[in-house]
Amino acid sequence: MDTTPDRRPVPPPHAGDRESLESWLDFHRATLELKCAGLDDRQLRLASVAPSPMTLLGLVQHMAEVERNWFRRVFAGQDVPPVYGEGSGDGFTLVPGRGIDEALGLWRAEVARSRELIAGSSLTDSGKPSEEEAQYLGDQGVSLRWILVHMIEEYARHNGHADLIRECIDGTTGA
Repeated sequence: MDTTPDRRPVPPPHAGDRESLESWLDFHRATLELKCAGLDDRQLRLASVAPSPMTLLGLVQHMAEVERNWFRRVFAGQDVPPVYGEGSGDGFTLVPGRGIDEALGLWRAEVARSRELIAGSSLTDSGKPSEEEAQYLGDQGVSLRWILVHMIEEYARHNGHADLIRECIDGTTGA
């Protein structure tokens, strides 16, 4: 089977490092999108559990920012502004009028750009994190392998949040 019953791509059980890492990242990207499927704007804006303001819409926006940061800024060294502008709370801040269609469009564009930027690169190729990131990493450079593992971790953690938010909204659980 190449996809799960809900049509997410199944990472191959026997693959090299690069294919495994990219496949798991794609699986988690698809999981985030699945968690938002079939909900209306009001539901996508419902906060998880007090006092957290986290929402499914905010998670999609946040992951667009995370994609841009690690692949465009860090790996490719591009000087690009935040997807949602300065003061957007790492993408979590919701604004009236920006719904899931726009957020998913921006997120998908960042994912596509991420794929383009790493195509043909080696897992050992390096990017340069910001001074703040370098300080907690303890290094001025970070490999593509590290970035891919970090992105899998970032999506997996937030997909756990998305699971709980979705369950609170309509009882949907799993995957």
